[in-house]
Amino acid sequence: MPRISSCRSILLLAVFVVLCCSAYCADYFVYFGAHGQGPGIGFSLAHFNSDTGKLTTPVFLQEAAAPAYFTFTQDGKHLYTCNSYPASDVSAYAVDTATGKLTFLNKKPSMGGDPSYVSLDATGRYVMVANYLGGSIIVYAVSADGSLGERTAFVQHTGDSATPDNQTKPHAHSIRSDATNRFVLVADLGLDKVFVYRLNAATGALTPNDPPSASVAPGQGPRHFAFDPKEKFLYEINQMGTTIQRFGWNAEDGVLTPFESISTLPVDFKGTSDSAELLMHPSGKFMFATNRGHNSVAVFSVQADTGKLALLQHISTQGKTPRNCEIDPTGKWLLVTNQDSNNAVIYRIDQKTGRLTQNGDPVQVPAPFGERFLAVGK
Repeated sequence: MPRISSCRSILLLAVFVVLCCSAYCADYFVYFGAHGQGPGIGFSLAHFNSDTGKLTTPVFLQEAAAPAYFTFTQDGKHLYTCNSYPASDVSAYAVDTATGKLTFLNKKPSMGGDPSYVSLDATGRYVMVANYLGGSIIVYAVSADGSLGERTAFVQHTGDSATPDNQTKPHAHSIRSDATNRFVLVADLGLDKVFVYRLNAATGALTPNDPPSASVAPGQGPRHFAFDPKEKFLYEINQMGTTIQRFGWNAEDGVLTPFESISTLPVDFKGTSDSAELLMHPSGKFMFATNRGHNSVAVFSVQADTGKLALLQHISTQGKTPRNCEIDPTGKWLLVTNQDSNNAVIYRIDQKTGRLTQNGDPVQVPAPFGERFLAVGK
């Protein structure tokens, strides 16, 4: 009898551990950055269950000045954000992955107005920032404690393009490295170009590639971009032109070859709208783009061999001005925030078709600009 009882106890313990692990693995933090400054404005924190798609109402976490865009290190232990105004800074935080708490480490000047995008190189050794109003990019080394160290690169773009309102000067809007970490790409809305720089991984220095850039049609306004999982193609979303431009990507030489573009809007849409975020699904089969004005997410299929996009769906974001969106780590859900409606909406992603279905009611979020998932206890 004692032996049977002991076996039963071990079995119950094993079941308990499995259940706890399942609940733990389904639980994610969701960080939101608000575009503003003052008491009670900055980062807020919610929980997300990837089994049910349930998002809790976020609570205030950390005061910060306009954390417009932010990113985590791969291990989740540090966060870096642009402070888009009034000081135009870049800030570093330590992350307690058990509680979600942020601890401010330090900040550095972005050396250009309105920093709008921050990313890490593929090794996590460098923080890279695009300054929208400044029309420049800057790179800082990451110190051993995760704080921002010495500046390793600064590049000032020059020139203009076709549209008087937004293109009388450069507007660097996003910056990312490729998977090889040999190249850093920058989308410049003011110049209608995607720049390619060679990255010296030992020093963090940037030098122009040959050729130094690829152009889109005048007046399109490049904003953000995404690679397919194999990095054969690069997709770039044009804010002003409301189109997605497909490029071939040569990872050996860092050369972009332009192919076709496709609209992010319905063919019969007559109003005013511009495009914002662009995300590739981890499977490489689907792509999602947000439209501000039409207030929708455009869903596209991605042809496996050619990389061509085909429109599948437009779905309402249940609010105004969907600026950014994010796919959860499981690839099953899309989170969209509406800047001018102060809310967030969860959509289920059909894994076979890519089509979206709204999951639950919108959740109130103060002035959301950016959002990121982080596994609890990562």
